[in-house]
Amino acid sequence: MNIVLADRIAPTPWRNGGGQTRELWVGPNVADWRVRLSLADIAQDGPFSAFPGVQRHFAVVEGAGVMLTLAGREHAVTAGGDPIAFDGALAPGCRLIDGPTRDLNLMLQGGARGTLALAAAERPWQGPHAWRACFVSDPAVLLLPHGEALPLAARCLVTDLPAGPLRLMPSGPGPSFWVGVDGL
Repeated sequence: MNIVLADRIAPTPWRNGGGQTRELWVGPNVADWRVRLSLADIAQDGPFSAFPGVQRHFAVVEGAGVMLTLAGREHAVTAGGDPIAFDGALAPGCRLIDGPTRDLNLMLQGGARGTLALAAAERPWQGPHAWRACFVSDPAVLLLPHGEALPLAARCLVTDLPAGPLRLMPSGPGPSFWVGVDGL
């Protein structure tokens, strides 16, 4: 297992000036990635960048949320709500609901398949994927399959989780997410 603290990663500003991104994890390597997991700060309304050939999963971690326009339809994505998945080539329009947001992004390409799922407190997650991870927005304790308890700091990603049931015990109301990927 590996632990990544988002607050220790320097953000990269977007070219359009609308926000910044912290790259949390890329695999199998940076040059030929199939999976990219990042934490973005959206500061203003504007379109997402187009990523043809990429499947995207998007969730709001902090802030009121966003309205994404995909194929002419608006979708509300809010903190504590379910993530949304979409074709990266679509480049949705994004409108902030009430101020800036912090968002978790899972991007998959090159045959990788996966899921980004809202974690329910204390409900076990089996996630039968080859690569498994967990992101917490508030401090939490992750209960591992063999009974070990792993304390996690706020805005923390833990990767390469072992097979078997996992359970989260968060200390605050912020959302947490399970990430499962196959074809890495």
